[in-house]
Amino acid sequence: MIGRMVQALFNHRTRGFRTINVALASGLLVLAVGVNLAKTFAGKERTQIGQVERDIDKERVRIRVLEAEVAHLEQPERLERLSRAYLAMEPVQAKQEATPDTVIAVAQRGANGGARATPAGGAF
Repeated sequence: MIGRMVQALFNHRTRGFRTINVALASGLLVLAVGVNLAKTFAGKERTQIGQVERDIDKERVRIRVLEAEVAHLEQPERLERLSRAYLAMEPVQAKQEATPDTVIAVAQRGANGGARATPAGGAF
């Protein structure tokens, strides 16, 4: 009985075509369209990935430029020149340096009366 049903399925004809052949051809067509759509979407994603990689490369170049600019701006000679020109600052003299004991004494005097104290080596 099952054999007759299978044989009937393979031998049944619709408008001159076997029904199984029409079903298989339809399935093949659906698969072809699906593969084509998948390739189209993959192509779009590939394009987006390429754009993102180009953006990353541009940002890397920008990072290198900014790092070079920071290196230029942080040059000690440049900072010294600017501090002298605009802030009238000079390098610290040896007599202005404080020892740990002097710092403690200055902090204690500042807490006791706000009087300005000088370190042992000279003016602070």
